[in-house]
Amino acid sequence: MYFLSGWPKRLLCPLGSPAEAPVHVQSDPQRTFFAVLAPVRLSIWYSRPSVLIVTYKEPEKSSSQFGSYKQAEWRPDSTMIAVSTAYGYILFFHITSTRGDKYLYEPVYPKGSPQMKGTPHFKEEHCAPALNLEMRKILDLQAPIMSLQSVLEDLLVATSDGLLHLIHWEGMTNGRKAINLCTVPFSVDLQSSRGSFLGFADVHIRDMEYCATLDGFAVVFNDGKIGFITPVSSRFTAEQLHGVWPQDVVDGTCVAVNNKYRLMAFGCASGTVQVYTIDNTTGAMLLSHKLELTAKQYPDIWNKTGAVKLVKWSPDNSVVIVTWENGGLSLWSVFGAQLICTLGGDFAYRSDGTKKDPLKINSMSWGAEGYHLWVVSGFGAHNSGIESDFKNVVKQPGILLFQFIKSVLTVNPCMSNQEQVLLQGEDRLYLNCGEASQTQSARSSSAHSEHKAGGGKSPFADSGLESQGLSTLLGHRHWHVVQISNTYLESNWPIRFSAIDKLGQNIAVVGKFGFAHYSLLTKKWKLFGNITQEQNMIVTGGLAWWDDFIVLACYNISDRQEELRVYLRTSNLDNAFAHITKAQAETLLLSVFRDMVIVFRADCSICLYSIERKSDGPNTTAGIQVLQEVSMSRYIPHPFLVVSVTLTSVSTENGITLKMPQQARDAESIMLNLAGQLIMMQRDRSGPQIREKDSNPNQRKLLPFCPPVVLAQSVENVWTTCRANKQKRHLLEALWLSCGGAGMKVWLPLFPRDHRKPHSFLSQRIMLPFHINIYPLAVLFEDALVLGAVNDTLLYDSLYARNSAREQLEVLFPYCVVERTSQIYLHHILRQLLVRNLGEQALLLAQSCATLPYFPHVLELMLHEVLEEEATSREPIPDPLLPTVAKFITEFPLFLQTVVHCARKTEYALWNYLFAAVGNPKDLFEECLMAQDLDTAASYLIILQNMEVPAVSRQHATLLFNTALEQGKWDLCRHMIRFLKAIGSGESETPPSTPTAQEPSSSGGFEFFRNRSISLSQSAENVPASKFSLQKTLSMPSGPSGKRWSKDSDCAENMYIDMMLWRHARRLLEEVRLKDLGCFAAQLGFELISWLCKERTRAARVDNFVLALKRLHKDFLWPLPIIPASSLSSPFKNGRYRTVGEQLLKSQSADPFLSLEIDTGVSNVQRSQSWLGNIGPTHHEIDTASSHGPQMQDAFLSPLSNKGDECSIGSATDLTESSSVVDGDWTMVDENFSTLSLTPSELEHISMELASKGPHKSQVQLRYLLHIFMEAGCLDWCIVIGLILRESSIINQILVITQSSEVDGEMLRNIRTGLHAVDRWASTDCPGYKPFLNIIKPQVQKLSDLTEEQVQPEAFQPITVGKTPEHTSARAEESRGSSGHGSIPQGEVGGSSLVSRKEDDTALAEEEESFQDGTYDCSVS
Repeated sequence: MYFLSGWPKRLLCPLGSPAEAPVHVQSDPQRTFFAVLAPVRLSIWYSRPSVLIVTYKEPEKSSSQFGSYKQAEWRPDSTMIAVSTAYGYILFFHITSTRGDKYLYEPVYPKGSPQMKGTPHFKEEHCAPALNLEMRKILDLQAPIMSLQSVLEDLLVATSDGLLHLIHWEGMTNGRKAINLCTVPFSVDLQSSRGSFLGFADVHIRDMEYCATLDGFAVVFNDGKIGFITPVSSRFTAEQLHGVWPQDVVDGTCVAVNNKYRLMAFGCASGTVQVYTIDNTTGAMLLSHKLELTAKQYPDIWNKTGAVKLVKWSPDNSVVIVTWENGGLSLWSVFGAQLICTLGGDFAYRSDGTKKDPLKINSMSWGAEGYHLWVVSGFGAHNSGIESDFKNVVKQPGILLFQFIKSVLTVNPCMSNQEQVLLQGEDRLYLNCGEASQTQSARSSSAHSEHKAGGGKSPFADSGLESQGLSTLLGHRHWHVVQISNTYLESNWPIRFSAIDKLGQNIAVVGKFGFAHYSLLTKKWKLFGNITQEQNMIVTGGLAWWDDFIVLACYNISDRQEELRVYLRTSNLDNAFAHITKAQAETLLLSVFRDMVIVFRADCSICLYSIERKSDGPNTTAGIQVLQEVSMSRYIPHPFLVVSVTLTSVSTENGITLKMPQQARDAESIMLNLAGQLIMMQRDRSGPQIREKDSNPNQRKLLPFCPPVVLAQSVENVWTTCRANKQKRHLLEALWLSCGGAGMKVWLPLFPRDHRKPHSFLSQRIMLPFHINIYPLAVLFEDALVLGAVNDTLLYDSLYARNSAREQLEVLFPYCVVERTSQIYLHHILRQLLVRNLGEQALLLAQSCATLPYFPHVLELMLHEVLEEEATSREPIPDPLLPTVAKFITEFPLFLQTVVHCARKTEYALWNYLFAAVGNPKDLFEECLMAQDLDTAASYLIILQNMEVPAVSRQHATLLFNTALEQGKWDLCRHMIRFLKAIGSGESETPPSTPTAQEPSSSGGFEFFRNRSISLSQSAENVPASKFSLQKTLSMPSGPSGKRWSKDSDCAENMYIDMMLWRHARRLLEEVRLKDLGCFAAQLGFELISWLCKERTRAARVDNFVLALKRLHKDFLWPLPIIPASSLSSPFKNGRYRTVGEQLLKSQSADPFLSLEIDTGVSNVQRSQSWLGNIGPTHHEIDTASSHGPQMQDAFLSPLSNKGDECSIGSATDLTESSSVVDGDWTMVDENFSTLSLTPSELEHISMELASKGPHKSQVQLRYLLHIFMEAGCLDWCIVIGLILRESSIINQILVITQSSEVDGEMLRNIRTGLHAVDRWASTDCPGYKPFLNIIKPQVQKLSDLTEEQVQPEAFQPITVGKTPEHTSARAEESRGSSGHGSIPQGEVGGSSLVSRKEDDTALAEEEESFQDGTYDCSVS
């Protein structure tokens, strides 16, 4: 409701002796003037500007006679002040304005400023008036005065001798005797026949306050008892007084009364405040609630605050401020919700953690409209004894002004049907609106970007998505601040009401006179053009928006008439454009519902008006007609007690039981908040019903209202909406109540399922209480959110040196800001329904909200809260709720995630209790696997690891690992490898270690691949921050020794993981899934080459060349070649690019490559840009540090500019649209082929040839795989890839290798049969391959001859596999080791080659991601 803002201001009092330092402050009834008392001085201050007007100083002689000043009380018309003194005197001061038109302070405007001096009331508004103080009367009561209280035209004084004096303001006792308290009977309630008397002699009143709406006094006696004294009849004499008191309070210290809610707040010596109300029937005092700090919130200060020193209610009666003897300040709402407390956080501690002295308050008083709190602070805390007396005087803190911002609901409760939060300060407004459209778009875009970034791979991605959606939905934490027009404020301060329209685009404010409105779209204020009209109206009952109109109730000063006015926003602000209706009595409250205005008047009547838009000619106005009047005087004791009145469509019937469905929509009922009691009056439908079609809609007769029913107690605010939504009927037809310290309540409709007939014994609505952690200011009905605001503090004390700034307010107090906040409440309601066995209703409600972005969070919160409560309870729970909640959550697809997220966020000790209710984690894990939800399964694995023996978790981890490998979830695979290792290292019984025969395999080329793959995964774009830490923990120590995962390379765990990785690789090869194999090796750092070396004759041999070829075409989106037939009209047959006859290029390409292979030496490296040439067996001499492999790949990433091998253009460069170097390549083509005279058809051939390649990424990946297979010596795979790329150079080179070295004969035979099979297939099914096969025919022929010559048995001797591949791979491993480790200085070649290798891999990884994003339509089976 109220929030602190900024730093307090300090008003410095004039210098003087310590006897002139202020001790007490008291505002006048209008809160314009403040009387400030010092022991010997009375000062009058003005509120705006906050300046001292006049001071009266008591002469020393009389001062010694009267004693020091103690308390002050203003006469209701602010013309007199009564001051009590220490020795029992009352001094009466008259306040008179000085003669003439004199002002103490006047505003000075620059020449030509728009402020007109001629406006009425101008002087009074802006200037602090000059006043005189004159002591008129002195009254001696002969006993110390304990309390002064102004009651109507009299002054009530309580003295320490137990007497009550009733004194007239003119200083006369009027001959009335003082009342002795001992003669007033006290009882527990007013019904007892006679009360007991205060039997002891020295009893007297310590503090008292008059309550107008209860007509009596709340009193605190000197012995700590509290009571309420009321006159039985109108006469105020001892015989006519009667007192009631509660028996149990004996430590009262002070009291404050709330007239609007009829509450009496008694401060106690224990530090709590007990708030009492009077029972209407018996007259007894009933405890309403307590205001107390809890040990949970304030563990260090709890019970150490001292007694309550002061309690003050705000001017609008919506908050109470409490301060204690030991210092500190706290603010509470009417029914006990704590808003601010300065005993904790930044108020109590400095930035270095040391404790501050709490601010001690001697006296305080609220300013106009509650925007300021005037505080006189205690001394001693801030002064150090070293300084001189004079300095102490200078540093006296004087008066502090705390500044507040308050919710508009405190003064204009009709704003409760809006979904915006609007706060008003004294010169500005804070709103959270203007985001309805933004939230929707932000919500969808954020979810989209999160999905792209996460790629759905991280086990933690889903939780990030929920919070992302939630935060965008609630917008940012900052307010939209609107500065109120200065011109309006100058003559109409303070702002009393404000209102915002439904869309949150227009605001209206009401000050002392008139009103003004502002548009957020145009950023302009609109004020009355005629100031006389503005100053002639006083808005009395608040204001509200209806479409484009402002509806308000006001008092017309010149006509002395109460009126209801409607102004159009778009027209000029002038009475000429307003629709004015006269009203009988003063309007206290006003509210708009659909097309009706409901008004509550001072004569306790409610009037309903209909409002409609009328456009007569050019002017649009609104017409208002009276529909119905309802007198409430029987039910309302005092009109001031009505806090709010609203018209709603809420009724006890649901519309199902009504005779006519449209009446459910019009079932208007009146909700009246009477001093915290919510009263509902429904239409009386028991009489004859009026058929709508018979009656004329203009004269529709409205049904009478039933007698009122009390719905709830202790209600501060009520929210309803008139919108309807079939999907979310529960939330939109509910009534939301804020009940202060008791939290919130919702009056929820219960619907039968599937429109079945409701049970007669089921009520149709249910009141559910629930607690939230914020103070609610608005309810978002469909979004199931409560919006609020909260005070936040910022410390600035580090800016000042400690000693110099002991007195700086910036050091003593933190800077206060108000922040927006919000809370989900759905889980509370679902839980309350489940507790009451209304599971069916809970399910209906939950299903209607299942689309909300934070719905998974709701389920998780509900499960978590119930689990914490029940699992940690000391006593056994007779009827536990957890099984019900678990069963409820299983109705939703998010069940498995909800359970595991909840378990991960609770401590291990509670897991057994949780899984006893939701099911065995092993079963849940298996369900996740069946549902293919691997990330959730991974979370369950962590739970299994803690709850089961290692063998079980290893078994499940293996299952998950294999599934993740199968689905290509590489992130998860890396986690699983780490997890399996962790299990292994922490296990006591490890399986017997296997012999280390395979050690060479595990040292292989792993360093290079692993480093590369990890750097790749870290440099990938869009990697969420959380992934980085995971990757870093993953990178295992790798030294030059080449040990694999841990120090002992023969660790059984590593063998176990290796076996699984090998098995997967073998499967991928057997199923010809080369693309998946490449991604698998790149992502998991699997050392493919050494494994392929081992599997060369087993898994890595190609059994069916034709199948492999087809599969690669499909996987890499590589088009099959087609023969160009000039007879065909279109070159694009079957929608595929057709291939040219490759003879044009390839006939020349065979020779240079052959000669190039045989050539040796460094010139070879310079001439050939292609790395293929470097793998030949003839290049042993080349320095290994230049790391051939990677260097050779540069050819594919840079355009060729070598004149020597122009024929490799078709092969080594790609000219697809996606290439980044197209221009360079084309110029080169031009240059190289300029000698050839190309006919148009040949040009077409060339362009088709270049277009018939697959995507650039596929080409890079295929070449990468080709390189891998080359190094591993799997020549049959090299042949297949060569065929796909249709590059004779590759085939030639492979065949050269086969001829010049002792290659396994079995492999040669396999290659030969494979090529023959491809030839046969090409002849029948794919003639496009024939031209290329013709080019390589001579080489194939040589191969056939070679295989026939070879000695048969050699095939069966695996020892002589051939030195070349072995040497090559060994050399490659060395070079990879050198280029992969930053510790070894590399040559330029090594450095660049590493980069190029990384690029290739990035291509693989990106390809992998695009696979999962589903950009290509090929299946990942």
